[in-house]
Amino acid sequence: MIEATPWGRKPRFLIRDRDRSYGGDFIARTLRIRIETVLTPIHTPQANGVLERLIGTLRRECTDHIISVNERHLRLVLREYLAYYNDTRPHRTLELEPPDGPRITQPIGAVSARPILGGLHHRYARRAA
Repeated sequence: MIEATPWGRKPRFLIRDRDRSYGGDFIARTLRIRIETVLTPIHTPQANGVLERLIGTLRRECTDHIISVNERHLRLVLREYLAYYNDTRPHRTLELEPPDGPRITQPIGAVSARPILGGLHHRYARRAA
């Protein structure tokens, strides 16, 4: 647990299932370091669906295509992908807009593409006419 929260930053909540592999004193240990444990309901595998969907998307669209050479490199890749995911990538549930708000585009002009993650993804925009 301590190794999972380096540099003095820690989450306020830990959402987990009821697996016995955590041990009997796990909740008490998290409370000692001021992290509240939230248990998922019994027999509901879909309770973690949102997080599992995000992790699956992250793997399919990013980490399955990049070999990280060390932790620093992986953090840089994840930071760049997260910016792309929130600022540029269209989301079906948001009417094909990114989570951080609609993209402002020019109605006319040539389309330019800016590579993201070395060309794994692109950000498209219209140049002013």
